[in-house]
Amino acid sequence: MGQTASVLAVADESVMWSLRTIARGIDGLNEAVGRSLTWLMPIIVLVAASVVVLRYAFGIGLPWLTESFIWLHGMVFTVGAGYVLLHDKHVRVDLFYGRLSARARAVVNIVGVCLFLWPAMAVITWTSLPVVTRSWNRLEASPTMDGLPFMYLLKSCLLLFCVVMALQGLSLVLGGVATLAGRRGDSDA
Repeated sequence: MGQTASVLAVADESVMWSLRTIARGIDGLNEAVGRSLTWLMPIIVLVAASVVVLRYAFGIGLPWLTESFIWLHGMVFTVGAGYVLLHDKHVRVDLFYGRLSARARAVVNIVGVCLFLWPAMAVITWTSLPVVTRSWNRLEASPTMDGLPFMYLLKSCLLLFCVVMALQGLSLVLGGVATLAGRRGDSDA
């Protein structure tokens, strides 16, 4: 009996190590994506300022320049959503969550990801995939005259949004499982 318990404990530790490794990998990916996207923010500000100066000081309107900062802004918000979730900075109406124990928060995270986040990402993927595919097949450009020629790249950010959010949801679930298994330090993994 003691030998069986010892084998199960080793198997449990091996599984938990694998789960922690996967969660850390996902967290590392979203951290890298988020930090990379922060470098776009100064560019967005400079481009937006250029649009304003050109338009109001010189009477010059460049649709492609206007679209570039709008599109970059949209890209930062969609692709960077996993980074926001990683750092728990998303919008939340917190009436009870902050007062819950770590184990109760783990249950809320697991249930929330399984019942809300993943189904929402599946619906968004399912509905946007034909739109993105069609856009790529046509190499869709902006409908604005003199706009940017690669609308398909912007539309692809919808699918990237779903991927980074679903993966970060997996990390939350794995962290919750680790917390419920009694490994409190793993809940942040």
